Amino acid sequence: MTERPVERTSPRTARGGGRAGQTSGQAPARPPIAERISAKLGSAADEHRANANPESRSVVGKAAAGRRPPRRARLRLTRLDPWSVMKTAFLLSIAFGVVTVVSVLMVWSVLGAAGVWDSINQTVQDVVGGQDSAGFDVQNYLGTSRVLGFTILVAAVDVVLLTAIATLGAFLYNMAAALLGGIEVTLAEDEG
Repeated sequence: MTERPVERTSPRTARGGGRAGQTSGQAPARPPIAERISAKLGSAADEHRANANPESRSVVGKAAAGRRPPRRARLRLTRLDPWSVMKTAFLLSIAFGVVTVVSVLMVWSVLGAAGVWDSINQTVQDVVGGQDSAGFDVQNYLGTSRVLGFTILVAAVDVVLLTAIATLGAFLYNMAAALLGGIEVTLAEDEG
């Protein structure tokens, strides 16, 4: 006696929702996108009202009409891992430092291309006058290399400070959460 192999069908093909290009005589028609969007927005608004006032049975009943309401869980954030906060803050502060250096370089390049430095030199020569002002050049004091060097120094200090402040904040949050219980968060299961 031999056994026959069992055919398996995926849930998608069993419902008649095969691949694009395949037609099924009994595939249900989907409502237009505008109706689906308005239904989602309506259910989201009902869910928001239900979360805002959990005692209201009429709002909860309206949100659950015709389908199972999404599960909700009230959780409490009681501890932040200082090591993970430090790593994340370090990465984000490095990104902030790079953005700072690039933006200062762009601004200084635009100011130079617009002729701002030449205009400042001409204004100083007109105001001060004489031979002493002929050798004045604002680029000697506010040159791109000096400004970028200062910006890199400030960005490096910011990386250290922001990382330390975020890590200290995680320690302080953990101490406050131990006393007060932490921050309450309500999570809802996504419909779909």
